[in-house]
Amino acid sequence: MSLQGMLPRQAVTESSGPPRPGRAAYGAGRGFARLVVLTGAAGLLASWVITLDEFALLRNPDFVPGCSLNPVISCGTIMKSAQASVFGFPNPMLGLVAYGIVACVGMSLLGGGRFGRWYWLTLNAGALLGVGFVSWLQFESLYRIDALCLWCCLAWAATIVLFWQVTSLNLVKGALPAPSWVRGLFAEFGWAVPVLHLGVVGMLILTRWWDFWTG
Repeated sequence: MSLQGMLPRQAVTESSGPPRPGRAAYGAGRGFARLVVLTGAAGLLASWVITLDEFALLRNPDFVPGCSLNPVISCGTIMKSAQASVFGFPNPMLGLVAYGIVACVGMSLLGGGRFGRWYWLTLNAGALLGVGFVSWLQFESLYRIDALCLWCCLAWAATIVLFWQVTSLNLVKGALPAPSWVRGLFAEFGWAVPVLHLGVVGMLILTRWWDFWTG
C-alpha cells in the first residue's frame, strides 16, 4: 500500500511545488488514520502488559513474566535491568502516556480532524524522540543486556512505523522541506521505508543470536 491510499489526492498529484508551510490545516486519509490508531493501540497494549509485570516483580522478585520463554526471549531479564527505568520509573509508564496520545490523534483523524503545521511537526518531533529512544533500547537489549522482550519488540515496531509514516505525510504535504523528487518518492513508496527499517532490526536480532536460533 502506498501513501496514495492514505493521503488526500491533492497531496500526491499537486505538481506546482510543496504546499506553503502553515498555509492551512490539513488532515490525512482514513488508511493513515487507522494506522496511527493501530500503532497507538499496539504501544498501549505493550506498555500496559509490561507495567503489570513490573509491578508483579516489585511484589515478588521471583515472579517470572509469561513472555520469558528461553534464555534469549526473557522479559524478566529486561525488566530487572537498569535500562528498564531510565528516568527513575519503569519505561512503559512513559509509553502509557505517549501511545495514548498517539491513539487519540488517530481517532481525531478518523473523525475528520485537520491540524496546523505546528501540530504535525510536534507529532513528528515526538515520534523522532520515540524512535531514537527505542533505537537505544534495541542496542542495549541486543548487546548489553543480551535478551529480548517480545512486548518491547511490539512497541519498537509501532514506534518505527509511526515515525516514518508521519514523516512521509509531512514530506508529501510540504510541512517538511524537501525536493519534489523526494516528495514523489515518499508519496509512492513511503511504506517501503519502515519495512526496510524493521527488516534491518530483524536482521540484527537474527544475527545476534544466530547460533541459538539455528541450534
